[in-house]
Amino acid sequence: MQIAIAIVALLLFVFGLKFWLGITTNHDQKIQVPDLQKLNLADVALKLQELDLAYKIIDSASFNPAYPRKSVIEQTPEAGDFVKEKRKIYLTLNPSKYRDVTVPDLNGRTKRQASSQLRAMGLHIGTDFTFVRDIGKDVVRGIRFKGKTINKGDKVALNSILDLVLGDGKGR
Repeated sequence: MQIAIAIVALLLFVFGLKFWLGITTNHDQKIQVPDLQKLNLADVALKLQELDLAYKIIDSASFNPAYPRKSVIEQTPEAGDFVKEKRKIYLTLNPSKYRDVTVPDLNGRTKRQASSQLRAMGLHIGTDFTFVRDIGKDVVRGIRFKGKTINKGDKVALNSILDLVLGDGKGR
């Protein structure tokens, strides 16, 4: 008789606990996560506030020109997933511009060496080469950015196009 009472009490406790957890954890509640990509933070805050969700910015990625500045690039959980109220949506934002890169000292290097080094750093080489009188043919004698001479240590944005000033090989 005592074993039967213990089993019944255990079953009542388990079903009572299951019922209580279902109510307190909002078991049947589902909120679909909206697509936040390409939205700015003000729009994100309004949209998530309407759904009783929160957000947290976890990172900013490399600049992507396909997305507006300071807009959402990635989100976790993904758009279309279901979450409960007050859940945090983690966001990755697009920075406002490309990061800056320090221009190295390329004076005396060949055009090929300089091009390789600049490409490895994420910079582009323009096709508008300027030639100066110099004994070395295709030896770097300067760098120009948007028509202005730049020096080693100056900073330019990643993906910038740099024009090389090269020796013509006819000097002494």
